[in-house]
Amino acid sequence: MRNASKPVIYLGADHAGLKLKNAIKAFLIALGYHVHDVGAYTEDRNDDYPDYVIPAAETVAKTRGSKGIVFGGSGVGEALAANKVNGIRAVMAYDTFTAKKSREHNDANVLSLGGRTVTKNLRLAKRLVKLWLETPFSGDMRHVRRLKKIAAYEKRRKS
Repeated sequence: MRNASKPVIYLGADHAGLKLKNAIKAFLIALGYHVHDVGAYTEDRNDDYPDYVIPAAETVAKTRGSKGIVFGGSGVGEALAANKVNGIRAVMAYDTFTAKKSREHNDANVLSLGGRTVTKNLRLAKRLVKLWLETPFSGDMRHVRRLKKIAAYEKRRKS
């Protein structure tokens, strides 16, 4: 049963991140999250990450309080693609420090993980996801100030 206090999570992956995405999807559902999976659904090598990551990121940007987790071989391209969407602050976490600080300091709303990197260790991947989702933004004014500068730049760039 979905816990209403938990954010909706949007998932997107290419073929290289598919197995990790499916494992994390099951993990999130077991934790009570409502999950929307935008694909990919097969290991077809023609499943390019922008085709799934960008729609997931766009939905996060439009859905207040939601979060996204995107998956690929390394997680690098997926973070790059997600960050092209205004309002998205995507990070690639590879340890507990980066997962936690990306939420506390940067209010990251998309997490990027690589199925062929350190997160091929499913136990570590689950730990990073859980920590990332459960860590609140600190709200510290210096971090708010920096995020406002990023949002102002996005607004200028959009027009």
